[in-house]
Amino acid sequence: MLLGHAFGLFTHPDDEWASIRKEHETPTRVYAAYVLLLALIGPVCAYISTAHFGWSVGERTLKLTEMSAIQLSVLTYLAMLVGVFALGYAINWMARTYGAREEHNAANGIALAAYSCTPLFLAGFALLYPVPWFNALVFLGAACYGAWLLYDGLPIVMQIPKEQAIMYAGALLAVALVILVSTRVGSVLLWSYGFEPTFIEV
Repeated sequence: MLLGHAFGLFTHPDDEWASIRKEHETPTRVYAAYVLLLALIGPVCAYISTAHFGWSVGERTLKLTEMSAIQLSVLTYLAMLVGVFALGYAINWMARTYGAREEHNAANGIALAAYSCTPLFLAGFALLYPVPWFNALVFLGAACYGAWLLYDGLPIVMQIPKEQAIMYAGALLAVALVILVSTRVGSVLLWSYGFEPTFIEV
């Protein structure tokens, strides 16, 4: 079962990457059985915390309205799905440059992107405790471990030398940063078209 890889990547990542390489699942199956489920964690937890718990700012508690929280959660979920897809295709697109085989359906690229994002998906549980500095620390740690998973998995899944994986991973992290900045810019644009967060004070 694909969800079993989520725990294996924390306990024995090298063996898990080798298993993922052997499975060679189609991008559709990886998305349907893994990404679509795990990517829900963050948006659902963010909806619960922002609409029902709120943030404490001094002596005030701020929440989002139900509709605003739903809108932002749905947009976040869609951005995560697009981000994983874009990173997976970038991995496949750069494959030939770094000595790996480019695939017609980008199966290995999508799998690498999806499984490398596992720590970020699971870090979504931290959003149930809506304290900005705590959330930032958890997501920073998750991003660092996700980057290491990507570097660790590249030579195994793409079957390239470790030396090539360093440059490959560096290029992919730059792509991931561009994707992240693009989602932030997209958020600002959407806010200007009526999707801005609506706060209420409790």
